[in-house]
Amino acid sequence: MEKEQDQKPINNNNSSDASDENNEAKNLAEVETDNEEKEIIPEEKIKELEDKLARAFAEMENQRRRFEKEKDDAFEYGGFSFAKEALNLIDNLERSKQILENDEKLKDTEALKKTLEHLEIINKDLVSIFVKNNIKAIECLNKKLDPNYHQAMMEIEDDQKEPGTIVQEIQKGFTLKDRLLRPSLVGVSKKTQIEEANNEENKENSDNK
Repeated sequence: MEKEQDQKPINNNNSSDASDENNEAKNLAEVETDNEEKEIIPEEKIKELEDKLARAFAEMENQRRRFEKEKDDAFEYGGFSFAKEALNLIDNLERSKQILENDEKLKDTEALKKTLEHLEIINKDLVSIFVKNNIKAIECLNKKLDPNYHQAMMEIEDDQKEPGTIVQEIQKGFTLKDRLLRPSLVGVSKKTQIEEANNEENKENSDNK
């Protein structure tokens, strides 16, 4: 029994010594790591901060440009929706003129003549107001179809015009400065069936030669 009691303290001391050695080794490793980090800080940290600052300034500049563009667009095109809606006034005036002109009871009457004159005056005033606010009608007749400004609604046989030439304006288109408010609705020319048949025949004869 005495021998066993004598051995226990010895085992505890050995365990304590091993623990102390482990702690000391751990502390030495931490000190070495701290020393290594201190050696890295001066150059790499400065470079890292410079990169962060450069990215922050670049982002700030991008934000400034976006805000400037949004501000300019709001100033230049703030009335875009209103202008587009206002075009209905011109459309309604044109429809009213057509209805009156096609009314058999009013044809060749003084009342019709005066009414049409007043409607024309109103139409000219509207167009003048639009022009002052950079809203302009698109000139399209006898021009080649341009999908950026024209929308073809029908094809009309016409051997006197090149295919794809605008020969009829169904609804007038408008622009606001350099932006399209609405496209012109148009009819474009195409060759007659006889002309197309002749062209095909000529092409076949040419190929055979």
